[in-house]
Amino acid sequence: MASLFISNIKTSFLPSLPSSCSSSSSSSTSLLKSHHAIVCKALNSESTLIPLVITKRNLAISLSATFLLSLASSKGSFDHANAAILEADEDDELMERIKKDRKKRIERQGAIISSNKETAYLQDGIYQLSKVGQAIENNDLSSAFSVLGQNTDTDWVKKVNAAFNKLSYSPEEKSEADTFNSSISSLISSVSKNDVEASKLAFVASASSLEKWTTLTGLVGQLKGL
Repeated sequence: MASLFISNIKTSFLPSLPSSCSSSSSSSTSLLKSHHAIVCKALNSESTLIPLVITKRNLAISLSATFLLSLASSKGSFDHANAAILEADEDDELMERIKKDRKKRIERQGAIISSNKETAYLQDGIYQLSKVGQAIENNDLSSAFSVLGQNTDTDWVKKVNAAFNKLSYSPEEKSEADTFNSSISSLISSVSKNDVEASKLAFVASASSLEKWTTLTGLVGQLKGL
């Protein structure tokens, strides 16, 4: 009875012992042997599957990392290519601006060379405006009025505007020409009203706009009295 109980205990634990996979017991039944063989096969299969699973996982990680590095490299190359294209476009735009500026300078030089009449108009305008300034400084507004006339239809003012129209190319130059005409109108109005202070301010504005225009056009070196 006791020996049968011990034998039952041994046989009940036999399938769970890994060490029994390499040996068999003659006292075990055929069913236990079959069970024992299945357990050992399962253990052996699990031991071979674990490295396989790990290997596949490592391979997946490696492929993912390679793919991400490839994307990063491709993006870097794409960014460098885009930067090169943008730089090329900027260089083309810069060269185009340089060409246009050079063309304008050549046109301006040609216009100045052939503008002896307009230069004479401007020189006379400077002279007339200087006389107005001297008269205002001496509080002699009647003399200033005689030079200016009643409106901007005075001959020398019209000739100055003729020079403006021919030699003004850029928006800045045209804007200064408009400023001069506006200042001259204010000067004529102030002088006709016998307003000395307003006349002084209007004279300074007129002279300043004329000087700035000649500087912008490159004529300042050819004119005297500025």
